[in-house]
Amino acid sequence: MKIKGSTNIVGLIGHPVEHSFSPPMHNAAFDALNMDYAYVAFDVDPLNLKSAIEGAKALDIKGLNVTIPHKIEVMQCLDELDEVAGLIGAVNTIDIKNLKGYNTDGIGAIRAIEEVSSIKNKDVVVAGAGGASRAISFYLAKFKANSITILNRNVDKAENLASDILDSNLISEARSDSISEINKYLNDSDILVDTTPVGMHPHINDEPIATADNMHEDLVVFDAVYNPNETVLLSEAIKANAKPVYGIKMLLYQGAESFKIWTGRDAPIDVMEKALNEFLGR
Repeated sequence: MKIKGSTNIVGLIGHPVEHSFSPPMHNAAFDALNMDYAYVAFDVDPLNLKSAIEGAKALDIKGLNVTIPHKIEVMQCLDELDEVAGLIGAVNTIDIKNLKGYNTDGIGAIRAIEEVSSIKNKDVVVAGAGGASRAISFYLAKFKANSITILNRNVDKAENLASDILDSNLISEARSDSISEINKYLNDSDILVDTTPVGMHPHINDEPIATADNMHEDLVVFDAVYNPNETVLLSEAIKANAKPVYGIKMLLYQGAESFKIWTGRDAPIDVMEKALNEFLGR
């Protein structure tokens, strides 16, 4: 990559950002397409968030990804929100030109799942009720899932998310329950989405949220955790001859969606996936 006077800058704001996978992934894509862009990470203290966005606009930075802890607060600094980002209540991508916020986390998960199965008319169980669950659940509804069941240790959080999804009028069936009840839902479900941190490095030997005994062969099992690549849940899915979907695919596709928002071009998925795997030591 050669930085020139004409180079367009995009990047990431968060706190911290030094371990981000995004710079190698995006810069590999720009190199492959011979685009005069560079992606850099900016560590932005929460106290400086507003001035960082104003500075990005003033410096003609083309776009930003947004990560923890800024995804919610950054909305106050924007002029416009994509419809689903507004429903989710969090932004992870900004088109600086018109200060418009998007959330590509959910669509990243959808594209990963749709490599294996269509979402439309499917009954989906979502484990967890935090930010990732919220982002994915609204996109599941947007892509015409038949029903969504939110399971969480804190059932109140699950109830609140299910209620918000219903209020969006994107779907007519959304319910909630305790995650301890997961086994009673799997037999009648088409897709299981795990947004919990269970099995995330270094806790790779955690008890999975569901085991092979309770999965059927037609079940699609997606785990948002990407380190390790094969989580305890996905190991159980493979044992059951179910269809595993790996968390790295969500990372890949959310990045590809951001790339298109900023550049108007389709991202080179294979190049980005190779860069991601190299960065993760695979």
